[in-house]
Amino acid sequence: MDDTAHAHHGYIHQKDDYLKRLRRIEGQARGLQRMVEEEKYCIDILTQVSAMTKALQSVALGLLEEHLSHCVAQAAQSGGPEADEKIREASDAIARLVRS
Repeated sequence: MDDTAHAHHGYIHQKDDYLKRLRRIEGQARGLQRMVEEEKYCIDILTQVSAMTKALQSVALGLLEEHLSHCVAQAAQSGGPEADEKIREASDAIARLVRS
């Protein structure tokens, strides 16, 4: 089933929080660009890259948790091919996160 077929995704109740966190990450990316433009010290830039990476990982883990507890759980209750598809999607997403 296509994601657009669902009225609400699991994260919807925390949408504003996710948007705020993503805007903060966007600001961090602009700050990194500025640091490179201003030729800041390598280690200082790497420290900020690490902070931004952790922030992105935190968002990803939160979304994954929401997906498992909402989308996958609902599909598992219904059973059938949709349940198998949601579990495969979640497994693939976890694999991508682990590789990143």
